[in-house]
Amino acid sequence: MAEPAKPRRKVLFITTDQQRADALVLAPDFDLCPNLKALAAEGVTFTRHYTCAAPCGPARATLLTGLYPFVHRSVRNATPLDARHGNVFMEARRAGYDPVLFGYTDSAIDPRATVPGDPRTRSFEGVLPGLRLEAALNEASLEPWLTDLAKRGYDVPKRLRNIYRHVGSTKVMKQFSREAALYRAEDSDTAWLTDKLLDFWRLRRDEDWFVHLVWYRPHPPFIAPEPYNRLVPADAIALPRRRETIEQERAAHPFLDAWLHEQNTADYLKTQVNTQESSAAEIQDIRAVYLGLLAEVDANLGRVVDHLKRTGEWDETLVVFTSDHGELLGDHWCWGKGGFHDASNHVPLIVRAPGMPAEHRGRVVDAFTESVDLAPTILEWVGLAPPAEMNGVSLGPWLRGETPERWRDYAFWEFDFRTLGGGGLEAALGLTPDQCTLDVIRERRWKYVHFTALPPLLFDLDDDPGEFNNLADSPAYASESARLAGRLLSHRMLHAERTLTNTKLAHAGVKTWTGDRGLVPPSFQATAAGA
Repeated sequence: MAEPAKPRRKVLFITTDQQRADALVLAPDFDLCPNLKALAAEGVTFTRHYTCAAPCGPARATLLTGLYPFVHRSVRNATPLDARHGNVFMEARRAGYDPVLFGYTDSAIDPRATVPGDPRTRSFEGVLPGLRLEAALNEASLEPWLTDLAKRGYDVPKRLRNIYRHVGSTKVMKQFSREAALYRAEDSDTAWLTDKLLDFWRLRRDEDWFVHLVWYRPHPPFIAPEPYNRLVPADAIALPRRRETIEQERAAHPFLDAWLHEQNTADYLKTQVNTQESSAAEIQDIRAVYLGLLAEVDANLGRVVDHLKRTGEWDETLVVFTSDHGELLGDHWCWGKGGFHDASNHVPLIVRAPGMPAEHRGRVVDAFTESVDLAPTILEWVGLAPPAEMNGVSLGPWLRGETPERWRDYAFWEFDFRTLGGGGLEAALGLTPDQCTLDVIRERRWKYVHFTALPPLLFDLDDDPGEFNNLADSPAYASESARLAGRLLSHRMLHAERTLTNTKLAHAGVKTWTGDRGLVPPSFQATAAGA
């Protein structure tokens, strides 16, 4: 008698770029993402999910290796990722998958693994090992999309990035406009990448595939096609959370002083609009277009889900939806990603697994989860044990409706602001490149920021959710700062690389201990009142 066929196991790992976790509540009267809400209703939403690094390159290196940035050390865009580190795709190949990429991973190749003059060493926008590229689309790979636009009759500009000019513009590319993009919504970068994925799936109904889909949006340029460019009125959007003046923001800490000075230039984000000197109305317009781009992503998510349901693959597919990092959108007078504020690192996470009992669908988990958890989660689901060196923990118990007895009660992230160019923040702050790092430990109530060579920060988020009042200099909070500094040190010690650390050579041969890492010692855990 033949053995019963194994259930098909397909993986759809989706990341957007620059989507902050609270984006949908910025305009509460608008239902901008019905398909994302529908996905949440069928899966589990993790409301306290944080990326452990920013910007794009470090965030994706962390997400895809399951390693903290202080372990993998690819800490800036263009910082090479050491070739010795594995990742979720290389591991998945052990289970017979051929992981494919639609989009990009912003991976900087280890130059020691190349020959002199190798073109791959001239860009950080390479493809992570273990992935097979099916369709490329990012800031450095616009040609495939633009070639199709040309076939459809569009007048493609000689300077390819000028495709993001708005209609009627005669100037060089801007990164923001309320006017419509030069292309229709059905021909946009988001729609094009979705088309390529749907074409890929057309003949693969009976395969176990592993797809990493990376939508470029809502990343700048903040220019959207109709109707998304004017979908949200400016007066319907919450205002940025910031001090009254940029001078007051700069005075809050030496890092903010230097970082805001660097941002406050006419070419920040390659735009002709100085976002720190723009009118309040223009800032709200930028935020509105950002939300429009997110609504466009949601519409294409709907196309993806409809296909899987139509072909019967929906109940065979693990779906993970997250973002690499957030977007400050003018909060604290800042734009882009980086630093220590929540808007940069608090990102969405929804996981929908086949076979989840109906009573567990729509579950909302407010425990702290981190980007390093996703690689172990995916590997466990496809039947593989995550490598012992990974820092993350599988979210499998939460997906099964369980509540683990022991789980982390904080999130950690790192931001490295070195430039290696002899200027920038290093020069402004009088620091060496290796002194340009900050670490964050964020509990429910307390948030502590430790700089390698600058004064620390401490915020009581119960009383100060906007992170405006630094308590680190107050003697009354010295014990809280010390406790959190100790927790941060313990966290880094606990998660030091252990690829060979738990292995020993004995008379009987090689022996390796493979248990989990355990938790931070109880003496450093927050009290119920303090957490």
